[in-house]
Amino acid sequence: MRTPRTTRRKFHTSIFNQPERYETSTLSNLVIGPDTTVIYQGFTGKAATVNAQESIAYGTKVVGGVSPGKGGRQHLGLPVFDSVREAMEKVKPHASSVFVPAIFAANAIIEAIEAEVPLVVSVAEHIPVHDMLRVQEVLRTQTKTRLVGPNCPGIIAPEQCRIGIMPYKQYRKGIVGIVSKSGTLSYEAVGSTTLAGLGQSLVVGMGGDMLPGTTLVDGLRVFFDHEETEGIIVIGEIGGTAEFEAAEVIAKYIKSTPNPKPIVAMVAGQTAPKGKTMGHAGALLAPGEQGAAAKVRAFEEAGAVVVPHPGLMGTEMSRLLNRQSF
Repeated sequence: MRTPRTTRRKFHTSIFNQPERYETSTLSNLVIGPDTTVIYQGFTGKAATVNAQESIAYGTKVVGGVSPGKGGRQHLGLPVFDSVREAMEKVKPHASSVFVPAIFAANAIIEAIEAEVPLVVSVAEHIPVHDMLRVQEVLRTQTKTRLVGPNCPGIIAPEQCRIGIMPYKQYRKGIVGIVSKSGTLSYEAVGSTTLAGLGQSLVVGMGGDMLPGTTLVDGLRVFFDHEETEGIIVIGEIGGTAEFEAAEVIAKYIKSTPNPKPIVAMVAGQTAPKGKTMGHAGALLAPGEQGAAAKVRAFEEAGAVVVPHPGLMGTEMSRLLNRQSF
């Protein structure tokens, strides 16, 4: 009897030779603006509908959405497609805003990656860790799609394009780039820089997921080269290691740049009691981790100016920018 022939699967291995490939090749996808076109996944759902209406009113160029089984219809006067691939063929969006329940979110994100949408933003909380491990594996075998989130407020170019759930009315087009692990603290930083008359160039919420698609380091690297950004704010939290990695990048940037942009930093959780587990999924202070105080020292040693409260960020950034102007 002849032994049946089996097909041997071949796996893409370039990721092992180029570990920074996804991180570097898709950074520019984070730079959104007035010409950025957006679709919604889960478009006809209640949450997506309300958010899309707000974003359209804000000036975001929403060009349609995806709701499987409802393709060919109109919703909010825009086309509905059965798949992201079909949407890419018909309206060619620059970004997708994923508004589906957490249990289905990973599949929705992967569908957008497979369709090569340049930017995917997922705001859902409580996506299972195993699901996000699968998403991360897919992300790092390609060079077309950048993910922001999950468990994040999203990304916004003030008065131009909103992809997420942030309270957009206090945002003002300006010169300060903000990247934050905490959504709420990013809102406070926005309020502070708006009151100071500085406004924001771009605000990136990396989110509190354990396996984020975009990190503090990614946001910083965008702002280092972003022409509209004159000052940078980075907000971290008590747990995880993202802040230490961000501090290393800041130190290298300041040492290697003749006229570096001023950087203001804050780490939430400095008053947390010892022995307590503090933070949310992506910012838990695990046993053996150094905590907020060590992160503050790391930022200070790197050359960032650390403030104890986001309400001070606007005045401190104004002072630093004025100092640079002399």
